[in-house]
Amino acid sequence: MNEKMVGLMRRRGELLAKIATQRDQLGEIGKQLQIPLALADRGVAAVRFLRGHPLLTAGVATFVVIRRRGLAGLLRGAWRLWKGYRYVTGVSAKLSQRSQVS
Repeated sequence: MNEKMVGLMRRRGELLAKIATQRDQLGEIGKQLQIPLALADRGVAAVRFLRGHPLLTAGVATFVVIRRRGLAGLLRGAWRLWKGYRYVTGVSAKLSQRSQVS
């Protein structure tokens, strides 16, 4: 074999050894991330479940609000939300009338 081929084979061996070391390091990092990634998977599954069951989500949210503010607080918040909605729709209607007149 010529010297160039021997040099290439030596370099190939060095690169393969480096790859094996990096593969082992990657395996160790993967082991360290296994628990956090499993927790993230559970979080994603929970979000998907809640997005798939909006009525259940609304019920739980209502329960939490009632527990924190009481029924009067829930009613007060609903009243404010209704009044805000009415205000926004009124302003929107006035703006759309102006744009149609111009």
